[in-house]
Amino acid sequence: MNTSNEHADDLKSKALFLYIGKLFLFFAAAFLAGHFAARLQEHFTQGGVQETVSGNHVIESSEGNWGLSFQEEGQPPVANASAEELKKYNAYYADVTGEKVLYLTFDAGFENGNTPAILDALKKHSAPAAFFVVGTYVTSNQELIQRMLAEGHTVGNHTYHHPDMSQIASKEAFQKELQDVEKVYKETTGQDMVKFYRPPQGKYSVSNLQMAKELGYQTFFWSLAYVDWYENDQPTKEEAFDKLLGRIHPGAIVLLHSTSKTNAGILDELLTKWEEMGYTFRSLDQIAS
Repeated sequence: MNTSNEHADDLKSKALFLYIGKLFLFFAAAFLAGHFAARLQEHFTQGGVQETVSGNHVIESSEGNWGLSFQEEGQPPVANASAEELKKYNAYYADVTGEKVLYLTFDAGFENGNTPAILDALKKHSAPAAFFVVGTYVTSNQELIQRMLAEGHTVGNHTYHHPDMSQIASKEAFQKELQDVEKVYKETTGQDMVKFYRPPQGKYSVSNLQMAKELGYQTFFWSLAYVDWYENDQPTKEEAFDKLLGRIHPGAIVLLHSTSKTNAGILDELLTKWEEMGYTFRSLDQIAS
């Protein structure tokens, strides 16, 4: 049986144990809270992204992730860089003349069978488009590349490996990503590639824009896009039309993904609806002329 002194010592030990435990939990909670706050800060401010009240992303800095805020229906969105700022680097995101023209562009990282239907719809409407392709797309889909060219479309450079180009500080490494695509394109088509460049995922830096300009490239962002790139989680027709009809505006550079089954299925009807709204389609080279 414990003596009174032993009992007192036992209570002190338990109290000390509880105190140390509470202290540990306090510091652990403080650490996790700080870590979580930092992750939230990173999520909402990485690349200058800030969540607006409307739920659209606006990039406040002049570099990072390309972002848009749609503030007035039928009008071009506000972007993180103005048309005037971008033009210094031969870069564009929209035609700001106010004409009811559209520029159709497709990003092509791989082929899953949807591009032929997209090309059929474009041909039906005599609508020129620009396909921004990665290096492996050229080597794996030579017949589609030839068809794009034969039907009057432009094939642009989306880099060879689709990296985060904003993290490439060396002009030599930046140049290699573009030149490797040029090389396989020349081997496939016998032609020199048009020097149109789209940064993968819209990630860029001002130094990247300057590098592209020095290499003779024009950089093309976009003023209308929607979440169409998840192959196994495609938007419905209604969801696609809600975004692509509701946010269309004069001079839009439209970004779609050629891997999208939804895009392949709706493109004919979508182009018809845009035509009924008074829009015509122009080749991307006309925005930079």
